[in-house]
Amino acid sequence: MDTTVKTQDTNGSVTTDPSASAGMQPFLHDAVVTLHAPSLVISHADGQLNGGADGFYHGDRRALSHLTVAAEGIALVPVAGGFRGADRAEFRDVLRGLGESTPDPAVALHRRRSTAAGRFEERLEVTNAGSRQVHLRLTVTAGTDLATMDQVKSGRAPEEVPPQAADSGAIGLAWACDGFTARLVSEPAPDVLEVPAGRLSYDVELAPGASWSVTLSSTAAYADGDQFPPPPVDQVPWNVPVLRSADRGLDRWLAQSLADLDRLRLTDPQSQKVRPDQFLAAGAPWFLTLFGRDALWAARMLLPLGTDLAAGTLRTLARRQGAVTDPSTEEQPGKILHEVRRGNFLLGDRLSLPSVYYGTVDATPLWITLLHDAWRWGLDPSEVEPLLPHAESALAWMRDQADADGFLKYMDQTGQGLSNQGWKDSDDSIRYRDGSRAHAPIALCEVQAYAYEAARCGAALLRAFGRPGADEWEAWAERLAARFRDRFWVSDERGPYPAVALDGDGKPVDSVTSGFGHLLGTGLLNAEESALLAARIAGPDLDAGHGLRTLSSDAVGYNPYGYHVGSIWPHDTVIAVHGLVKAGFPDVAASLADGLLTASTAFDARLPELFAGHGSRRSPHPAPYPASCRPQAWAATSAVLVLQAALGLSADVPGGTVTVAPTFAATYAPLRVTGLQVGGDQLDVTVTAVGTVNMTAPAGLAVVGP
Repeated sequence: MDTTVKTQDTNGSVTTDPSASAGMQPFLHDAVVTLHAPSLVISHADGQLNGGADGFYHGDRRALSHLTVAAEGIALVPVAGGFRGADRAEFRDVLRGLGESTPDPAVALHRRRSTAAGRFEERLEVTNAGSRQVHLRLTVTAGTDLATMDQVKSGRAPEEVPPQAADSGAIGLAWACDGFTARLVSEPAPDVLEVPAGRLSYDVELAPGASWSVTLSSTAAYADGDQFPPPPVDQVPWNVPVLRSADRGLDRWLAQSLADLDRLRLTDPQSQKVRPDQFLAAGAPWFLTLFGRDALWAARMLLPLGTDLAAGTLRTLARRQGAVTDPSTEEQPGKILHEVRRGNFLLGDRLSLPSVYYGTVDATPLWITLLHDAWRWGLDPSEVEPLLPHAESALAWMRDQADADGFLKYMDQTGQGLSNQGWKDSDDSIRYRDGSRAHAPIALCEVQAYAYEAARCGAALLRAFGRPGADEWEAWAERLAARFRDRFWVSDERGPYPAVALDGDGKPVDSVTSGFGHLLGTGLLNAEESALLAARIAGPDLDAGHGLRTLSSDAVGYNPYGYHVGSIWPHDTVIAVHGLVKAGFPDVAASLADGLLTASTAFDARLPELFAGHGSRRSPHPAPYPASCRPQAWAATSAVLVLQAALGLSADVPGGTVTVAPTFAATYAPLRVTGLQVGGDQLDVTVTAVGTVNMTAPAGLAVVGP
């Protein structure tokens, strides 16, 4: 086919979505996201890439911001569309009025999208099911601003970059800036290519029953390579279980979550191994990179599927463990980092995070606990032992950073970093009961629980591997528990509960929050205290029916759309589910788990990072948080932790036991899950409708049953 290349723009400018106002974070709640880290594609529900956060991204940079399809003089009417799995999507349109001899549509457009690392393809197929021959001109318009992710998130993307003709003999378009190159080519070649306008046009003639197709391929790359390269497709660092239960929604939730997690995998180029260390990127689109806290929680929730991901995550973070004191990045000896990006991450006038940023108070104790838990699930001692010096450094950081009161606290040292440095890291997340904000330095309740658990886990590791200090760390943990009991507990009309934090003056920040769930099962609380928190969590102000609200709906300042002050986060809820089961409150855990399952159905089995906290009393379907990441690693791994909690599953491979004591699994019975993993061997569990449990015992392990 001959191709005419026009060099002058003929009214081909691309318009942007007027709803994406400058300076405002783009919404994502109706977006279709396909991904294969470090790449992703975001489009409208009709398949068009056209404004806001839409685009093809690679490594925190937008390679295409526009890719639209139009038929000259003919309306394209969307009739179906959405993601298929994790890296694919499909969309169908009717070409209204074309070739129609009855009220039925005759000509249709089918768009099939597939996403790979550094590449995405879109196959356009037009079919004529009518009785008349038709002719149309199909036009694809492409463009890009090559914006960085922080520019997109801030709603202040730069001007579009003019396209050039693609090189290497291909017919298409190319863009380049700052060592980043994007290309779009067509097979077959377009009939007309208008380079300045970014337009590719095709003259299509279709007899009755005929079809026509074209494949658009876009690639993106950095001249110096990927910061965190994709792993080999066939090297998934966990066993993929198969679940069949009486609740097909649960089965679908787990399957979709595992598919998304597969495409969130990244590798550490510093590992320099035949099988490089892998970790999970935090989420798409804003956080498709290494985040310490997110990667640690996600790996911990996936331990019932194997220990390889945990080992890779631990080593990746250990290589970057703090070694010096640097106020500009908040690095400190022994500290585990918060996030890594290719460049500084700028949001507005106040927030400016360096490319490697250590502003987190909880990643360090969580690293210690993951090492301990991975060892208990069967991580080989030969992989544990080299990490023990890093554990000792992390323990020393906890000891050295604890203030005069003995609590772990945080305060932004830079004036441009995160003012809150727990997982609820938005500016307004830590509030008093009257709605006013707490002032730094702040000691979060859940961080003290993490530190207590980490100290005891660290002691167990030191003792098991013949290293000194175990008794010291157990004593340190008990002193912390005593101080917590003395300083954090407050009361209201419903009785005593722990404050969400202590402020800079040591005063309790007395709001009622989802932080209760992070304390349960850590060992910090006694039985009476755990019962008090279980009763609080079960109340309608926290249990919204779709999950756990981050802030009580009775609180001043509660906002169902508030990022951390009333919304529902799946990972936050499932941490409470697991803690409740460990503390002996399976009924409350089951209620929260059922709420998440209901929410997963409403979100097509792909739970977002967070959603609105209105609750089931207001609506049977949860409302989205409009700018939420979806998928998000720890939201996806929540499905695995719900299954673990339902089965009452825990492991002590060094002690020679695995425990399967179902708590609320009968809710989904008959249930059979095959392909769990303990100590490198497969574990299959069946729960019948009458509650009978059958299982295969991994070699060398004694099974403790109900």
